[in-house]
Amino acid sequence: MVANLITLARVALLFVGIAMLYSSSYTVVLFAVGLLLIVFVGDAVDGIVARRSGQATAFGAILDIAGDRVVENALWIVFADLGLIGVWAPLLVVTRGFLVDALRSVALNQGKTPFGEQTMARTTLTRFLTASRFMRALYGVAKLLAFAFLSGLVAARHAPSGNDPLHALYTVAGFTTVGWVTVYVTLALVVVRGLPVLVDALPYIQHINRADPPQSENPAASTRLR
Repeated sequence: MVANLITLARVALLFVGIAMLYSSSYTVVLFAVGLLLIVFVGDAVDGIVARRSGQATAFGAILDIAGDRVVENALWIVFADLGLIGVWAPLLVVTRGFLVDALRSVALNQGKTPFGEQTMARTTLTRFLTASRFMRALYGVAKLLAFAFLSGLVAARHAPSGNDPLHALYTVAGFTTVGWVTVYVTLALVVVRGLPVLVDALPYIQHINRADPPQSENPAASTRLR
């Protein structure tokens, strides 16, 4: 499927871009910024291709989410490692990702998917926050702007002189203020879009807790297990 190939290509390009970000060459880091922009835009492209080709599947949705998790977690960790943002940011994103994906797997075992007709969302509000096109687009745009700002900041720090246009751009107070606002808005949306999943998952967890544990057909074996 084309959409799935795009997702896999995004992940491959991500690690190439990350390796280039650690280069001491200004030119190489600039290429890394361009490559990462392709990765960011690909986040929307794979979903559009899947819908328009009529090839949207549960597996494709799961793969898309997994690809997004890799991109997000890796970049937040890298930007923290490069000293652009505190380590709390990747810890927040990683923790939210593990919790949300674990709970979504519980719902998946009961025939529910993160998005689509069989979505695990149980109310209009949680469906809007987690699965609506508006919120997904808002989060996607926020991520694009935040990661573009941070990767550009890495390049600006490698600029050969103060006369470089990129370096000059990052000395403009208004530009940097807007850039940092997008970073923190993105992190806020991570929480806002994650909490509804925790709420939606409660009935599925309760269903598991109500299920009777399997009984052994061999009484002697049951006794030994005790």
